[in-house]
Amino acid sequence: MKIGFIGTGLMGFPMVKNLLNQKLNISVFTRTLKKAEPLKEFGANISKSLAEAVSGADLVITMLTDDDAVEKVLGNSEFLENIKENSTVIDMSSIKPRIAMHFGKLLKEKRVNFLDAPVSGGTIGAEDATLAIMVGGDELVFKNAYSVLKVMGNPTLVGPIGSGQVSKLANQVIVGVTIGAVAEAITLCEKAGVDANKFIKALAGGFADSKILQNHGKRMIDKDFSPKGKVSTHLKDMNNILECAGDYKTDLPISKLIKQMFKSLVEHGNENDDHSALYKEIERLNKIN
Repeated sequence: MKIGFIGTGLMGFPMVKNLLNQKLNISVFTRTLKKAEPLKEFGANISKSLAEAVSGADLVITMLTDDDAVEKVLGNSEFLENIKENSTVIDMSSIKPRIAMHFGKLLKEKRVNFLDAPVSGGTIGAEDATLAIMVGGDELVFKNAYSVLKVMGNPTLVGPIGSGQVSKLANQVIVGVTIGAVAEAITLCEKAGVDANKFIKALAGGFADSKILQNHGKRMIDKDFSPKGKVSTHLKDMNNILECAGDYKTDLPISKLIKQMFKSLVEHGNENDDHSALYKEIERLNKIN
């Protein structure tokens, strides 16, 4: 089986490495070819064009930054003219549900299967192959792609095309709100003279414990905001969440607040920080007040 993989950024690179570790035949394409070059030593074929990557592929996986990037690839004539009938496209990017549904319909007209399969777990999950993979699409198509998806994490079929993206947005609601809660808790401890490291240790195994508390809480304490999941990416997610909520006439007041906080971080030049930098916004608000 030939697999085409499009996009080898922070997430795509380790995902490809895990696939290559299973001795799968992978042809990689990314806009900046030098980003893909290191994958050669792990056995990847580096394609010089989108057409080369998808031509003859039984399965094509895309892991791209946003709606625009996905549209530029899946809507590209190079892609559409070279994708073969009865192949399967799995878009693992985080995009608007309606865009996933649009491409599902477009590819169906070309007799190509489609799954939307966004992920959660960040770069650590991508490296460790423990990503939560939320999949929308046909059950038989999912079953046929399951073994490949399983190499990268834990895939679950959640509904028809578009459902994966809705699930990812709901996931990002929880992640964003929890990061905000942890940032407030750490700030309160620090202001009150509580040892924040011991606070996190004390909560381990309790009802308030979480990966976000243990991982992002530690980063907040250490003031380490090197990007694993970027502020700019989470702001994109929050915008998509609120747009999706509007489509279903649903009000999400807490998500609106978290969106404004991420927006403020971007406005203050923190767009490339890790999303745990929401702590900086809490810190900034306290200095203002």
